[in-house]
Amino acid sequence: MIRLARVGARKQPHYRVVVIEKDRARNGRSVEVVGTYNPRTNPASVELKTDRITYWTGNGAQLSETVGKLLAKYVPKAPVSDEPPTPETVAPETVAAEPETAVAA
Repeated sequence: MIRLARVGARKQPHYRVVVIEKDRARNGRSVEVVGTYNPRTNPASVELKTDRITYWTGNGAQLSETVGKLLAKYVPKAPVSDEPPTPETVAPETVAAEPETAVAA
């Protein structure tokens, strides 16, 4: 699991983003540190090793809810190409079924 481990002093939170076994304690022995998060700066400072996070999620690690939100907010999206989409890259359209109406005869 990829989650936060608190390392800051009392009333001064500072977190490490760690890869850790799910059943270990919050600040228990981690497998790898993949980033830091300091919510006390303005704006909050976040440093993430996205290549290592991608590696661990590819091997089955799950993101905690908080780490997932940090990734969504602070990691830039993939660059958008100017080329038109090819049929292979376009997802098939989903057709919404219209509710059937009973016709009185």
